[in-house]
Amino acid sequence: MGADGKLYTLAEVAEHNHSKDCWLVIHGKVYDVTKFLEDHPGGDDVLLSATGKDATDDFEDVGHSSSAKAMMEEFYVGNIDSSTIPTKVKYTAPKQPHYNQDKTSEFIIKLLQFLVPLLILGLAVGIRFYTKSASA
Repeated sequence: MGADGKLYTLAEVAEHNHSKDCWLVIHGKVYDVTKFLEDHPGGDDVLLSATGKDATDDFEDVGHSSSAKAMMEEFYVGNIDSSTIPTKVKYTAPKQPHYNQDKTSEFIIKLLQFLVPLLILGLAVGIRFYTKSASA
């Protein structure tokens, strides 16, 4: 296609998103990979799913060979205007209330609050039956 060095916006590149016309953005460069779709070892779906965004991370995650990277130059059509690519938003977890890691002591207190009155009641009933049966 030739290295004319034209500057494209992401919106312009995103218009080329089907099997008859497929462009990708990788490392700030725009590539027309339409002719390569059938020959791509990962299948054409992989390339088609990478249209309309910066596909650099997808490209690098696969670990392409140096010959594959050299082959890309024949598909180069220009550069991407980086100001048109949305910046990645860092995930921030929502604020949560403080977590008390020592729940054991709280559990023991609640358990004792339940068991101690039962123990006292049982002891009182037991003493009453014992004194009744001892006097009879």
